[in-house]
Amino acid sequence: MQDGYTTPDGRQIGPVLLDLKNITLRFGGVEAIKNISFDIREGEIRAIIGPNGAGKSSMLNVISGFYVPQEGEIWFKGHRRGPMKPYEVARLGLARTFQNIALFDGMSVLDNIMTGRMNMMKASLFSQALWWGKAEREETANREQVEKIIDFLEIQNIRKTPVGRLPYGLKKRVELARALAAEPRILLLDEPMAGMNVEEKEDMCRFILDVNDEFGTTIALIEHDMGVVMDLSDRVVVMDYGRKIGDGTPDEVRNNPEVISAYLGVAHE
Repeated sequence: MQDGYTTPDGRQIGPVLLDLKNITLRFGGVEAIKNISFDIREGEIRAIIGPNGAGKSSMLNVISGFYVPQEGEIWFKGHRRGPMKPYEVARLGLARTFQNIALFDGMSVLDNIMTGRMNMMKASLFSQALWWGKAEREETANREQVEKIIDFLEIQNIRKTPVGRLPYGLKKRVELARALAAEPRILLLDEPMAGMNVEEKEDMCRFILDVNDEFGTTIALIEHDMGVVMDLSDRVVVMDYGRKIGDGTPDEVRNNPEVISAYLGVAHE
């Protein structure tokens, strides 16, 4: 499995893209993450699951640069990654959505998605203010990419609508669009189905699979809906109170006694 593997449906998964080694994260005297190691391979959908308080969002924040672990190493594309700010991590090719929607309510859907292209904009502030020369060409090219994403996620009819007027499920789709606008190598999704009804979940599942299939984007997601996790994921890592208690295919995790005891078979917060 060093160079990748083939999924049951025949998809080819590549080598390790992101490797987390012995990650420990403390807040004061509390260990939110305790010596956890796992990897994310190119082209796969990797789920991180566990009860509330297990440390899942903290792990996603470590990956995306919001938190710096006290111990352990993060390797990306074969190179060790030192402490980085979130915008520097984004430039490496990682983009994310948030558990609590983080959009600009007063801005249109189109303008919100355009903010995902900020790292692609190289023109000076002066030329951007005048919308002249390189700045004009850049914005035109970026808008073309954003329009493709809008078509892909089937939100053409709301492209000029202020985000604050949208229902919850569509806001989640707009947040996904903004993350995709950054053209990430790895897309990090923090509870993309949270608060959705059945129809909205089905739509989001379809879009996640399409992003992975059509764009070749590697996806790591946190999700509480076990039906979604087992249907979408190629591999699953399970956390409980900051520890890793399971790691493998959905079937392996589903049949892991410690996982069943800690999470799947017993309700606990």
